[in-house]
Amino acid sequence: MTPECTGPCLDRRGALTAAAVAGVGIPFLAACGDGSTAKPSAAPSGTTLTTTDAVPVEGGVVLGEENVIVVQPEEGEFKAFSSVCPHQRCQVSGVQDGEIVCHCHDSHFSLDDGAPTSGPAREPLGEVRITVSGNDIQIA
Repeated sequence: MTPECTGPCLDRRGALTAAAVAGVGIPFLAACGDGSTAKPSAAPSGTTLTTTDAVPVEGGVVLGEENVIVVQPEEGEFKAFSSVCPHQRCQVSGVQDGEIVCHCHDSHFSLDDGAPTSGPAREPLGEVRITVSGNDIQIA
């Protein structure tokens, strides 16, 4: 005797199809990301992030572990920002054509102040205070 279904029912084929769709959909959403893996930097003061030689003029270096991007908008001027895009918390990709770029949804940010210049992001990248000591760039 087979019990009768009183609500929405799935047969075996429907259940397997739903499981397959969930199995494909969940990794796809994780790959697109809500950015939940990218957290603001919690590196302590004095942490050396990189060296001045590693940061090109009008370019930058993304430090994924620390969630910081260090940029050099002009020769000898270094700035740092959170590398976590405020739009959906993805990690920014790097610097392209003089702007910080997040390829998740094509947001662009100013090297000077982290302000959004295009894309869906409306908030700036958070400033990270740094000091330059000799050739080392450290968290202030």
